[in-house]
Amino acid sequence: MNILKKSALIASTIAIMSTASMATEYTKGMVKKVDIESGKVTVKHEELKNLDMPAMTMVFRVNDDEQLQNLKEGQAIEFVAERVKGKLTLVEVK
Repeated sequence: MNILKKSALIASTIAIMSTASMATEYTKGMVKKVDIESGKVTVKHEELKNLDMPAMTMVFRVNDDEQLQNLKEGQAIEFVAERVKGKLTLVEVK
């Protein structure tokens, strides 16, 4: 019984660590357009593995107004995109 508990704990720890590392995987992209008024940015990006999307150009919401203000057309970025309340959103940008 003790071995089963240890095995379950190890398995759950590995699953949590795997999920955490996937959540912070950055995708490379190029800013094509910034729309401050709507809080959106158009990005030509590589494959979004966490969202199972191929490389393309698409519009995202930006999670942070300060990040949106710092984005410029033609800028190369690395970002994390997630679905937030059903909307594709840039949640991290570097």
